[in-house]
This record gives sequence, C-alpha cells and structure tokens, in this order.
Amino acid sequence: MTAQSTTSPEVRNEPRVARTRGKLVDWKFLVAAAVVGALLVGSLLIGEYDVFNAQDGIDMFSITRVPRTIALVLAGAAMAMCGLVMQMLTQNRFVSPTTTGTTEWAGLGLLFVMVVFPGATVMGRMVGAVVFSFVGAMVFFFFLQRVSLRSSLIVPIVGIMLGAVVSAVSTFVALQTDMLQQLGVWFAGSFTSVYKGQYEVLWVVLLVVVGVFLLADRLTLAGLGEDFATSVGMNYRRIVLVGTVMVAIAVGVVTVVVGNLPFLGLIVPNIVSMIRGDDLRSNLPWVCLVGIATVAACDLLARTLISPFEIPVSVVLGIVGAVVFVVLIVRNR
Repeated sequence: MTAQSTTSPEVRNEPRVARTRGKLVDWKFLVAAAVVGALLVGSLLIGEYDVFNAQDGIDMFSITRVPRTIALVLAGAAMAMCGLVMQMLTQNRFVSPTTTGTTEWAGLGLLFVMVVFPGATVMGRMVGAVVFSFVGAMVFFFFLQRVSLRSSLIVPIVGIMLGAVVSAVSTFVALQTDMLQQLGVWFAGSFTSVYKGQYEVLWVVLLVVVGVFLLADRLTLAGLGEDFATSVGMNYRRIVLVGTVMVAIAVGVVTVVVGNLPFLGLIVPNIVSMIRGDDLRSNLPWVCLVGIATVAACDLLARTLISPFEIPVSVVLGIVGAVVFVVLIVRNR
C-alpha cells in the first residue's frame, strides 16, 4: 500500500506570484560595469605626466592618479544617489542638489568655516558644509510645504531661486573678506586638486550609499506621499528627516573635496527611472554606476579637449546637464 501525498492538488498547482522588482545584478549590469571599468582604467592611464617612464612615476601614480580615480567613483555615485533620494522625497523628477540650492548652501557653509576658522582642517570644513547643506534642504522643504501649486516645474524653480539668493550672499561675503577667488575656484568643480592625504574624507559617502540602500523600501514608500506612507504605519516625517540628513552629508563631503558638480543628480536618476521604473532599491546600483560613468567620461573629456591644459569637469557636466534638463522639460510638458 503506497502512502498518499499530504499536499493537495490545489496547493501543488497554485501559480507562482510574478516578480515585480528587477534584479540587482544581471548581465546588462555586468556589461555596464565593464564599460565603467574601462573608463576608470582610462582615467588612471591618461595624463600629461609619464608615470611609466619617469623616475618617480610610481609615486606620482599612487599620489595623484589613484586618488583622483577613487574620487571620481565616490563623488559620481554620491551625487547621483542624492538626486535619486531627493526626487523620491519630493515626488518630482526635476529636483536635485543643483535645483534645490543644497549645493549653494554647502558652498556658503564652506565659506563660513574658511572665514571664521581660517586654519580649519578638511574635516572641519566638511562639518560646516554638511550643517549648511542640511539647513538648506530643510529651508527648501519648508518653502515647498507653503507652495500651493506643486507642478513639476514650480518646485525646481523655487529651489533655483533659493540657490540664487544663497549664491548672492556667498559672493557678497567673499567680496567683503577678499575670498572671491577661492569661491570661484570652488564653483569650478574639478578633480585637479585631489591627491593622496586630501581625498580620504570622501569614503564617508560610501557609508551614506549603504544607508540609503538599507532604507530603500522606506524611502520608496515616502515617495508615494505622506498619506500613503502613514497608512501603512511608517513615520513619514522621520524618514524624510533621515533622508535629508544623508543627502546633506553626501553633498557636504563632495563639496569640500571636489566642488560643484552641476546637474549630475538630475540627469542620472531620470535616465535610469525612464528605463527601469521607480523602485529605489533595484535602481540604486544602476544610478551609482551611471553616475560614475558620467563623471568619468566628462572628466576624460575635460582632460583631453585642450590638452595639456584642463577644463574644470563642472563645465562639461553643466553643458551636458543643461541639454538633458531642457529635453526633460520638453518631454514633460
């Protein structure tokens, strides 16, 4: 006598639930990673100084080329991630550190520390930039809550206006303290000043990226609106505060080490979202990867277009970002 199965036919034939979340890593991601790897190898090899034949070539390679390439990776991933988080929290695809004034606030914080504490270390400047970035982001959210018309274009216009006001204040302070030239150098974001012993604070943004990944589902829920997030038992204001703090840390750190990287947090998340949807957890690796590729490609162009001279990478990013920004506006009319 054979034993009968205890599993009913209904259970055995029950259809599987289809997956709605994309894979974190697939063959497309591996191909993209290989392309990014090639760009980073190019960043290591391209330069006016002959690191292979010069007597101190190995030292120059480890002091300048390697830190610069690591900074490309960390800054590109951080700023692209900041744009993704801010777009989720504001439910607006045109929001980024560039279009909310967060970057300008970080610059004001950096200027404040340099004026009040002239001998401040890199860590001290970073703290000032982070604090002012957080204040700037909260000011933006404060104004946003009091704007009755929340169209896709009104929100970034509010941020750009706030950024213009903060930028004017920074310029005035710099004029009064004879630091306008240093402020101009900061606005011309570039990796030329990145070297061993000066860039290490950028590793902080790696912790921020990990934190965003761990909170990805909560940030995605927050992106559906306060009413929906509250209805599923989530503390909406707390997650917005945590997300804002992480964005402020990343923007502040990148500002101190590299400077202004315009439109990076705007164009990269939009490109990824148009292709893959709005799930933050599955999109985050792609956003970081595309952000790294964008910065690396723009940096290579900046270093080779008028060689042996170098264009600030912010100039190339500004041109590319402005074109993409206009295209996005036209598509969303």
